[in-house]
Amino acid sequence: MNRRYWPLYALVLTAAVAGTASVACADDLKIDPVHSFVIFSVHHLQAGYVYGTFEAGPSGNISYDKSDPEKTSFDVHVDVDSLHTHNGNRDKDLKGPDFFNVKQFPELTFKSASVKKTGDTTMDVTGDLTVRGVTKSVTVSMEMTGEGKGMRGETRVGFQTDFTIKRSDFGMIADPAPIIGDEVRIIVALEAVKQ
Repeated sequence: MNRRYWPLYALVLTAAVAGTASVACADDLKIDPVHSFVIFSVHHLQAGYVYGTFEAGPSGNISYDKSDPEKTSFDVHVDVDSLHTHNGNRDKDLKGPDFFNVKQFPELTFKSASVKKTGDTTMDVTGDLTVRGVTKSVTVSMEMTGEGKGMRGETRVGFQTDFTIKRSDFGMIADPAPIIGDEVRIIVALEAVKQ
């Protein structure tokens, strides 16, 4: 090769290696429903709080880039029919047409659109939350809670967020406050396995 072109060759090679390294930094993770949770609570009669969860556990995929967290993405799915509040009648009502309307909308989803790093292990995640067929853009504060090895040597990574939505924004207007509060607190704890 002509020595005149060595600087250009070196520049191209460096860019190619850098590009490969950048791609290699993102880990494809599969959410483990057995070790992941979605918990919600809502005020009842302006007195106590009712808590519930989805026993099937959330599923989906995460692409996590340690070196550049803003390239991270989340795709989370929740089976609404697995809703459980420790009361059969209440669960039936919540799954019915006045609330989640499970027959028509069996799944809740969250798909991220952008991520902004806010700290060493924290980020603001903006994305589309779909509940009861209604999609709203929400921003949640997400924490990467740790990384460890599973019993089979697999790499596991944890994430958690705690945020509040208004159920009325998603068409759940039955039994308005003070019977049932409009604000619903949601805690999502995800443990995902590197593929």
